[in-house]
Order: sequence, then structure tokens, then C-alpha cells
Amino acid sequence: MDKVNMTSLVTVMAAVEKMGFTSQFEVNAYGLYSFKSEQTFNPEEIKIEHFYRFEGESNPDDSAILYAIVTDSGEKGTLVDGYGTQADAATGAFIKRVQDINK
Repeated sequence: MDKVNMTSLVTVMAAVEKMGFTSQFEVNAYGLYSFKSEQTFNPEEIKIEHFYRFEGESNPDDSAILYAIVTDSGEKGTLVDGYGTQADAATGAFIKRVQDINK
């Protein structure tokens, strides 16, 4: 994917969706929850295929990070988190435990 043209979260989300990352994930008290399959995954059950950081040009509160994730079951989706001061502590702690990150 040409990252030069990936200037906004909405643009990148549309691009990764075309790559098959159609599920939406969130981190809860039990792990990474899929809204599509209603399954919960542990850090060792996922791989982060891609990640993209966005920094708000006019407002630092607009900073975000998008993770494109593949689970051991083959489900592909995205997880969005704030970045910097807007980051969710639980999401950050979960991501730190993921060993399989494609850099």
C-alpha cells in the first residue's frame, strides 16, 4: 500500500477494508473483542499486519493509530486507538503484549 497517499484515518480505513480488514475490534477486560464474530482474542492469537499513525495538524487531540489485525482464526479487521495523551490505557497494554507485529 502506498503510504504517501495515506493522509487521513478515513482514507486508510477505506484502503485496508479493500484489503479484507472488514471486522471492527475493541479491547475490553477479556481481550480483543470482535463485533463481527463476537469472539475474544488473546494477544498471542493475533498478528498486527499493518499500523498507521496519524497526528492532528491543528489539534494534538486528533492523533490516532490504526491497527490492521489478523486473528489465528483468519478474521481480519481494524482497531483504532488514540495516540499520545488520548491513548486508551487498556488498549496500549494489550498491544504491548502482542508479539507478532509486522514492522
